[in-house]
Amino acid sequence: MSYVVLARKYRPRTFPEMVGQEHVVQALTNALSSQRLHHAYLFTGTRGIGKTTVSRILAKSLNCVGPDGNGGITASPCGVCQPCLDIDAGRFVDYTELDAASNRGVDEVQALLEQAVYKPVQGRFKVFMIDEVHMLTGHAFNAMLKTLEEPPEYLKFVLATTDPQKVPVTVLSRCLQFNLRPMAPETVHVHLDRVLQAEGVPADAHALRLLARAARGSMRDALSLTDQAIAYGSGKIEEAGVRQMLGSVDRSHVFKLVKALAEGDGKTVVDISDQLREHGWSAGSTLEEMCAVLQRMAVIQAVPGSADDGDEETAQIARLAAAMPPDETQLLYSMCLNGRAELGLAADEYAALTMVLLRLLAFKPAQKKTLNDAAPRAAVAPARASAPAMTTSAVAAPPGRVLPVVEPKPQRVQPTARPVPPGGRTGSDVMGVPVRVQAEPTRETPAPATAYTPTPEGDFWHGLVQELIAREAVTALVRELALQSQLVARDEGHWMLRVERESLNQGASRERLQAALKAAGHDVRLGVEVGAVTDSPARRNNAAAAARQKAAEDIILNDPFVQDLMRDFGARIVPGSIKPH
Repeated sequence: MSYVVLARKYRPRTFPEMVGQEHVVQALTNALSSQRLHHAYLFTGTRGIGKTTVSRILAKSLNCVGPDGNGGITASPCGVCQPCLDIDAGRFVDYTELDAASNRGVDEVQALLEQAVYKPVQGRFKVFMIDEVHMLTGHAFNAMLKTLEEPPEYLKFVLATTDPQKVPVTVLSRCLQFNLRPMAPETVHVHLDRVLQAEGVPADAHALRLLARAARGSMRDALSLTDQAIAYGSGKIEEAGVRQMLGSVDRSHVFKLVKALAEGDGKTVVDISDQLREHGWSAGSTLEEMCAVLQRMAVIQAVPGSADDGDEETAQIARLAAAMPPDETQLLYSMCLNGRAELGLAADEYAALTMVLLRLLAFKPAQKKTLNDAAPRAAVAPARASAPAMTTSAVAAPPGRVLPVVEPKPQRVQPTARPVPPGGRTGSDVMGVPVRVQAEPTRETPAPATAYTPTPEGDFWHGLVQELIAREAVTALVRELALQSQLVARDEGHWMLRVERESLNQGASRERLQAALKAAGHDVRLGVEVGAVTDSPARRNNAAAAARQKAAEDIILNDPFVQDLMRDFGARIVPGSIKPH
């Protein structure tokens, strides 16, 4: 007897045998038990998850006559009566399957509908099953609309498609639609284990886990891959053979990659990438495995108690989760996910893989630096440390503004290898001015966007930013950087800004803002750190807007005429309808 592939041999023949589609099974079982039958059903979902299978079971349920020949419509077809046997064998005359992928024209559909006028020959119902119905032409859909809406009482339509978006709405509205779900890897794993036990094939649990993941939610694909794995392994399924067959990457290499990325070890990353090339392992599989590991790391970081300490692989993932910050885990996951789509764009997928991994290192969040870490302040610090009595004076600000600052009495600083400042002054003519650093706020939660705490540098920075915006010197992301930042420190030639979001701290935006400041007469070098912001131009603008809105609302609410309307007629002010001029 010829060999029957696993996908056909273990095709479910009753509703209880179906795996992973409990919601569809329950709905159809209840409908059949109560005999509340629709005339047209539409089953949607990806390939290999049971659309044709559930159609055949439904046809058997409608036509089963039981072992004694006296049965009726049932949710549990017997499987031994003549209609059940004929439907399983594909020779039941009243059950017709039409493949719309190869019979998509109006002529084929009309030929099918011509049979609708004849009553069933053997069964209780005629069942027309149209697979991949979305591939029918527009004329073919139009030809079947009337019959689909009002078929004879003995006719049932069953439609199946992998792309319901292409099915006309006029057809969808005439059908009872069921969405079959892709199966979880755990569900596929359990079913494969059951099938292989029935076949007497020894299988490694890790190998079955690889097959279940490779199936991508399709049980038919999982069984087909299992057939291939049995042949590859000469009658047994082992992890090493399955990895070689699928081109999957050993998780140990993925763990080493993630560890190297967490430590910023670029040499190890490149070395592992070269090893993957030598072994012929798939670059796409590498990124997929990394995504899977990073996803589990993120879950463990968010829910520490979710790790299974008994599983060595989970324990290793938990150690990696402890070694990498949660925000970096999210960044790596996003880059791996997007990098998977880029592999096909490169002539060499391993070179593309290396670039994706190096990109992860390039975008690895750097250590935050404060103003005191910068080298140019070394010559100023002694002057600040030994500063005598202080005097108050003023420094030039943008036109029309004077900013009070505190500075020591003039002290000559020994000239160093410093550039000649604008105006022709040499290094020996430059006075040392102490760095003014604002203390970090003690509160951990950010202040509301409409509240701010005035700071000594806030007035100057707000006025300067407003001037740049008015002259359209900054736009787009540069404008947002200026608005959302707080000036926390200034000295000659160097300003330090603070932002709350790392996304604003981009090199290109910083350089463009620095160029705009230079054009405005402030030839300084900008530094940006990430931290809590309490006084930014955006917060000041929001506070001013909120104050104007409050004043406008008070004017309306305190108006005697408005109060009379509200008191005498129950009038109310529509929220959001008051806008200040």
